Amino acid sequence: MFAEIEQYFRTERLPHIWCPGCTNGIIVKSIVEAIQKAGLDQDKTVIVSGIGCSSRATGYLNFNTLHTTHGRALAFATGVKLANPELNVFVITGDGDCTSIGGNHFIHSARRNMDLNVILFNNNIYGMTGGQYSPMSPSGAKATTAPYGNIERPFDICNLAIASGATYVARGNSFNTRQLTDIIYNGIANKGFSFVEAIASCPVYYGRKNKLGNAADMLKWQRDNCITKEAADRLPPEKKQGKIVTGILHHEPAPEYTTEYQKIIDKFQGGEES
Repeated sequence: MFAEIEQYFRTERLPHIWCPGCTNGIIVKSIVEAIQKAGLDQDKTVIVSGIGCSSRATGYLNFNTLHTTHGRALAFATGVKLANPELNVFVITGDGDCTSIGGNHFIHSARRNMDLNVILFNNNIYGMTGGQYSPMSPSGAKATTAPYGNIERPFDICNLAIASGATYVARGNSFNTRQLTDIIYNGIANKGFSFVEAIASCPVYYGRKNKLGNAADMLKWQRDNCITKEAADRLPPEKKQGKIVTGILHHEPAPEYTTEYQKIIDKFQGGEES
């Protein structure tokens, strides 16, 4: 299986540094398979990441890659896409990187509707920096900075993306890899800001702190607690309580930023007055 996608990896940098049981590698494989399925040119594809466990992925991927500063991946990606709209630009980010220090960038990137493909690895915790709780840690969850349980309410990041203006929003998980690959692929086809939340497992920090069992147990939890949007739409509210809905949650095309910007350039280069 790896031979089919080996060209997309910097194999000299493998094996990766992620902890045993971490599902970041599973999500990266789905991203690569979606890119392959879409037939994107490697030389015209850019993958940008910030800081965190998930953001280490750019070091292993054989594309034009930027490993940037904490929370600023979307700002860098915006510059890349605006400078050369022909490029296929992806952003790999984590729940802390994107929704905490990077939260303002996220809101306005969605609002602008620039043609970016954003995949957020949600492992519910800051893994690389010591196991602190993140804006997406569930209420009651334990972390190094919440030893008695998190009292804050988490973001529903997909709802935030929709409210901020993202034209494509979907959620998948690292258990159902076929669905995850498909929703990333469909996001690539969307001409605008495409956002995918990928539910990840962190057995070393989040799982151990919250007594969720081993890596296999955490994947089984995803299997048992995630339901597709199609199934959710048929269920009464009480049956959906506590379930995580996956699939395409929102798709509403709108004018894309770089296309609209080019219209302004063309207008004034053509000698038209405002």
